[in-house]
Amino acid sequence: MSFYIYLLLGILGGIPAGMGMGGGTVTIPLLILVGGVEQKIAQSANLFSFLPMSAFALRVHAENKLLSTEGIGWMIVPALAFSAAGTFIAYALPSEILRRAFGVFLMILSFFQFRGALSKENG
Repeated sequence: MSFYIYLLLGILGGIPAGMGMGGGTVTIPLLILVGGVEQKIAQSANLFSFLPMSAFALRVHAENKLLSTEGIGWMIVPALAFSAAGTFIAYALPSEILRRAFGVFLMILSFFQFRGALSKENG
C-alpha cells in the first residue's frame, strides 16, 4: 500500500515541479506530513529527483534557444561550492532543526509570493 501512497505523492509533487513552480516546496512537506518520511530523506529524495528533471529542462531550453551562457562560470563555481557546503551542514544537523529551518523558509517564501501577488493586483 505504501507504494501507491508514494506514487501519488510523486505525482502531486511532480506536477508543480514540471510547471516550474518549485516542486520541492510541495514534495518535501508531502513526504514528511503524509508519507511520514524523515526530513533528511525527504530533502534527499527531492534533490535526487531534481537531477533528471533539470537535465530534461536544460535540453528543452537548449532546443528552444533560451539559454544564455554569459557569466556562467561565475555562477557554476560558487553554486557547486555552496551546494557541497549545504550538503555537509544538512548531514550534520538533526532532522528537527532542518524541519524548522525549512518551515521558516516556506513562511518567508509565502510572504514574498503574497506580497508579489498584491503588488501585481494593485499595480
